[in-house]
Amino acid sequence: MTGARISRRAAVAGAAAGAALLARPGLLSAKDDLSEVVIAPQFGLAYLPLHVIKQQKLLEKHLAKNGLPNAKSAWTKTTGGAAANEALISGAVHVVSGGVGPLLTIWDKTKGNADVKGIACFDATALYMNTINPAVKTLKDFSDKDRIALPAVKVSIQAVTLMMACEKEFGQGRHEKLNHLTVSMSHPDATAALLSGKSEVTAHFTSPPFQFQQLEDKRVHRVLSSFDVLGGPVTFNSAFTTSKFRNDNPKAYKSLFDALVEAHEFIQKNRADAIRIYIDEEKSKLSPEFIGKMMGPDLRHTIVPLNTIKYAAFMHKIGSLKNMPASWKDYYFPELHGVQGS
Repeated sequence: MTGARISRRAAVAGAAAGAALLARPGLLSAKDDLSEVVIAPQFGLAYLPLHVIKQQKLLEKHLAKNGLPNAKSAWTKTTGGAAANEALISGAVHVVSGGVGPLLTIWDKTKGNADVKGIACFDATALYMNTINPAVKTLKDFSDKDRIALPAVKVSIQAVTLMMACEKEFGQGRHEKLNHLTVSMSHPDATAALLSGKSEVTAHFTSPPFQFQQLEDKRVHRVLSSFDVLGGPVTFNSAFTTSKFRNDNPKAYKSLFDALVEAHEFIQKNRADAIRIYIDEEKSKLSPEFIGKMMGPDLRHTIVPLNTIKYAAFMHKIGSLKNMPASWKDYYFPELHGVQGS
């Protein structure tokens, strides 16, 4: 963000990382009179559709097409689901991005007031639990000498997936069986700890690109993936916003949805260009060839929600959600309801 574009409103501290997300001009404008649509992506290959929208100016294209030629997109990063949710509710941004867990959490907490829901998904990505301990082949092989790093103990989507896996492995009601071994660490820090061989961290429940980078080391092997636990491809990340933004700005909302659809089409048709955009946006040092290898069966970009209701059912069962959705359509807006989701 440049200083010229920052409004006089106070910065909002992101809970997960303390990141300051500044309110923008036009944020509280009247119906369909926005000067900017403020979007907050996170880091990682899953967020490629947003990177494509930014670099290809797809939102501007659709804003003009839908009668808002003077409106622009504005971009600011968040570093985790909690920070994204806080930024959205505070009014610091219009649209945030994050995992299924944060989406379900904020949908549940804002039901009947802000009514936050998903706009569309970014991807279906398998999240790997990798280990450097040769003795660990399954969850039952972990001992008290092991530590499992993940983004946030008990609340991250990796933590929820681990609890689901434990219930499958150890039996009903035993979802917390390995929680005492988990530690909260960022993916870069956990990767460094795991590969050092000198840390208490012997396993990492992670995400791309870190899981693929780790597996380049011959000492590392995979214990499980989220696809194993959920019984097939599962959504990792989505874009979401408040019902107020959608209701007050129908043209801007439609433009954003249309831009997301076009971004996914661009990724499918222009793979090399999409990889270049990812490298440019995230200043990645990974080679295009390595990124291309990641974009396979375990990481594909799609707007369709997949297996998200299984997360909702589990989170409701263990008390993380007060409300049990009847279907995935309860926590995604109607524009997406024509797809065959789950």
